[in-house]
Amino acid sequence: MARGFAAAAGASVNASAEPSRAMRPLILRGISWKVSSQIVVQVARIGFALLLARLLAPTDFGLAGMALVIAALVAAFSDLGLGAALVQRDAVEEDDVSTVFWASLGVGLLLTVVGVALSGPVANFYREPEVRGLMAAMSLSFVVTALGSTQRALLTRAMDFRRLELRTMVGVIVGGAAGVAAALAGWGPWSLVVQQLVTAVVSTVVVWFAISWRPSFVFSSKSIRSLGGYGGNVLGIRLAYYFQDGSLPVLVGRFLGAGALGFFTIAYTVVLAPLTRLSLPIGEVLFPAFSRMQDDRERVASVWLRALRVLAAICVPSMVGLVVVAPDFVSVVLGDKWNDAVPIIQILAWVGLLQAMQAWNSAILLGLGHSRTLLRATLVYLVLYVGSFAIGVSVGGLLAVAISYAIVSTVLEASYLLLTTRALGISFFAPLRAVGRVSLAALAMGVVVALTQAWLQNEGVSPALRLAIAVAVGAGVFISLCVLWVPGIVAEVASLRRGRGGVQP
Repeated sequence: MARGFAAAAGASVNASAEPSRAMRPLILRGISWKVSSQIVVQVARIGFALLLARLLAPTDFGLAGMALVIAALVAAFSDLGLGAALVQRDAVEEDDVSTVFWASLGVGLLLTVVGVALSGPVANFYREPEVRGLMAAMSLSFVVTALGSTQRALLTRAMDFRRLELRTMVGVIVGGAAGVAAALAGWGPWSLVVQQLVTAVVSTVVVWFAISWRPSFVFSSKSIRSLGGYGGNVLGIRLAYYFQDGSLPVLVGRFLGAGALGFFTIAYTVVLAPLTRLSLPIGEVLFPAFSRMQDDRERVASVWLRALRVLAAICVPSMVGLVVVAPDFVSVVLGDKWNDAVPIIQILAWVGLLQAMQAWNSAILLGLGHSRTLLRATLVYLVLYVGSFAIGVSVGGLLAVAISYAIVSTVLEASYLLLTTRALGISFFAPLRAVGRVSLAALAMGVVVALTQAWLQNEGVSPALRLAIAVAVGAGVFISLCVLWVPGIVAEVASLRRGRGGVQP
């Protein structure tokens, strides 16, 4: 085995299983790095998004959104699912890792060529000629992302999230700055494509410097066969998620136009993206941990339920508060030109909450080896989600699409939770009990904030001051209620802080 691979992956790479008690400090350190980086990343992403919303028109967001649908496909094909197989496998060899690298790079090059070739037909589909150049440029991200996908898998396997998160932070900040600079230069929708491409290039460059492993000139058909079954299921799951998420902007852009897609894009950026970008990265910590603990399902369930309660303490009050203050938030932060996005944001808050709270279910199912079960479920969900989007579009408006999305999400996320609890052998209501008191505290906070907002409006207080007061009141009420009703949350946060302290810079 190459020295670089061993050094990068750590001593536990080829252990048959990590003792479950050894997972606690690794999980805490990983989560603490994820949380710390997500604070930086989300502040940066939201800040850049708000700047771009001020500088660009809704149509610019819509045109870019038509091309950026490809961005999710890049993530799905970045390593063909083979990177996840490297993480989940008890032991891997140098031949396995190098084979995954070359396979990923080959497919990345192929998809870049295909993306450029399809940019014309896609532009014709949308009836927007400018989309051709935007999509052709975005297709470069296939090969750029593939170049670093295996290195990311090795760092994930070693649970070296410090290096992974530093890479993410640098990429997002540099990419966001490039996008704003392009917008100031008058590049319109190209600003958002520049942001994505620069982020991908910087992230890949940083991850190459973060790890000493380099690919050998080896391609093993045995490795492909060994890793391909699990990896193929993961790729299928990613593609199902891609078509599920991608079908919505495609349908909206095609049948409702670039303007409607612009409103949907900004609503997605404000609501769904921040929550999923908090919960999904933590799932990247839990996946390798659950893989090592897959023979101790009681332990997996305990870790999941405790983490779920902490996640609820962040997500539930955030979404409840956003529903209440959405009109003032949009007016003050985004500008009056985005006022039509208010009801969309309020409805998507429920969808975002559901998705964030279920984001770790896949980490559990994949970590326990249930990739085929998850693939079958996601294929069913794909059909039902796309059907609901089509119904919403046919009714004739973006609001109908959002309502349809919320209804089907409620039903399907409940079934997803059932699959997960069955795999763990626990009650369906166990996770609901874990987040029950936190949710009640958030709802009580929402009532107080709504009453405060109404009183301030009657007093003629300006929207900006109303928004500031509402945020302060909401935070104070929620924290106070948690201290009274959910004292365990304080202990969990303290535990997380102790885990953070163990990370060496």
